[in-house]
Amino acid sequence: MKYSCFHCGNRVEIPKEFARREECPSCGWDVQCCKNCEFFDVSSYNECREPSAEVEKEKERANYCDYFSLSSAHKGASAEKEELLSAAEALFKK
Repeated sequence: MKYSCFHCGNRVEIPKEFARREECPSCGWDVQCCKNCEFFDVSSYNECREPSAEVEKEKERANYCDYFSLSSAHKGASAEKEELLSAAEALFKK
């Protein structure tokens, strides 16, 4: 199963069945965390679109959420940061 790590942005392969403490082979961050979940959404209540999920305080660390579903669409922190910086710079160019 391929996914894009929220932290490093690298697209990596992991087994379909993986342990809760599985780490990204590129950067070592936890795979099963809120920021790698398809339900993670900063604009939603508790940053989660799943209404039945318990509140997780640490969104970047492994958790025991029963609703976790690995997202394959995440761009990664570095790519997102670069995109935001480019947009901000474009505002001030003449």
